[in-house]
Amino acid sequence: MKLPRDISGSELVRGLRRVGYEISRQRGDHVYMTTQQNGEHHVTVPQHKPVKIGTLAGILDSVASHLRITREELLEAMKL
Repeated sequence: MKLPRDISGSELVRGLRRVGYEISRQRGDHVYMTTQQNGEHHVTVPQHKPVKIGTLAGILDSVASHLRITREELLEAMKL
């Protein structure tokens, strides 16, 4: 599955909330999100529009690895 090219930071935050992440804090234009599923895990989401493709891929790979699912399954769960 090809990564979406036009995802904003706020859309990514909404998608991560669907899979169990919550906003733990925000500093400037970066949102820090945390989950307790499968142990504690943190990701940083820039509030850019759009999020750069390499940054998006890194965030999705980190979350998918932590949740022990594939990137495609993660994108489906996040409804992106």
